[in-house]
Amino acid sequence: MIIAEQKPVNEILKNIPENSRLLIVGCDTCVTVCLAGGEKEVAVLSSVISMSDKKMKSIEGTSIERQCDKEFLSEIKDRVSECDIILSMACGVGVQMMSDYYNGKIVLPALNTLFMGSNEETGYWLERCLGCGDCSLDITGGICPKTRCSKGLMNGPCGGSEGGKCEVDPENLDCGWNLIYNRLKELNRLDTMAAIQPPRDWSKSHDGGPRRIIREDLLL
Repeated sequence: MIIAEQKPVNEILKNIPENSRLLIVGCDTCVTVCLAGGEKEVAVLSSVISMSDKKMKSIEGTSIERQCDKEFLSEIKDRVSECDIILSMACGVGVQMMSDYYNGKIVLPALNTLFMGSNEETGYWLERCLGCGDCSLDITGGICPKTRCSKGLMNGPCGGSEGGKCEVDPENLDCGWNLIYNRLKELNRLDTMAAIQPPRDWSKSHDGGPRRIIREDLLL
């Protein structure tokens, strides 16, 4: 899922014009799970803004299933028509979708989008995917070297790995390739490490504008 966190309140307030009719819109999917932009967070931020020194005409709050999907954006069109500013508590995709769909309204982000990751335990999220467009998990035992290795190496650990830890943070950061080695050993697949991997084709990641997927079989 996409992991995000709320921007500092002072930064949010700075971007909101005074005497505005504000609509705060949450997203009930990824940012709800990571406790950054769901219905509860909308209510809290609404209260914080109302108690601040920022003078507002009105502050309303709501939340929709997904801000990244047009079919849900229409659900709030009546409320949007009555506001001056939309404060989106979604990831960057949701903010952009709201801006496109309601292009006559100012849409401001309330969150910083951080990464795609997993919920390891309460209050702890870990990055697991860069969205590079060229997945190699089949040869690394399901552990992403581009994410888990601080240098994104594709052919084993660097000389800074010691005792299973990375030189970037020897106390807390596991060496990604040590994790891969242990996983492949457990799976009896260490032979896959003997093959030299070619340089990554980063054109599949981000080259020449936004990436697209078009399924001809689904087009009407």
